[in-house]
Amino acid sequence: VQLVESGGGVVQPGGSLTLSCAASGFTFSRSDMGWARRAQGKRLEWVAGIYSDESAYYSDTVKGRFTISRDNAKNTVYLQLNSLKPEDMAVYYCARGATFASAFFYGTQGTQVTVSS
Repeated sequence: VQLVESGGGVVQPGGSLTLSCAASGFTFSRSDMGWARRAQGKRLEWVAGIYSDESAYYSDTVKGRFTISRDNAKNTVYLQLNSLKPEDMAVYYCARGATFASAFFYGTQGTQVTVSS
């Protein structure tokens, strides 16, 4: 199993980014997926999850600003980040599973999102 994130970068407050996670080694279309993040010096925080039926949910801290989606033909899950705030700055990790309790990260490296003016 492999999860490879991409799309991180430096963005100004209020800006947007789209993160991607390419998955392999399992049946993606039947798998729930999610995103978590870890800000420097803080605990891992679950951000969003999307089920195989494409229903999604979000943490209160990102609801209304972030959108999770998936493309089963490409075995890829996305996280659209809008209206970014300095407190969104973190390393973002993709996981198999739609909740923190069910998540498997498989040692993925994550992608850094820096929000700075």
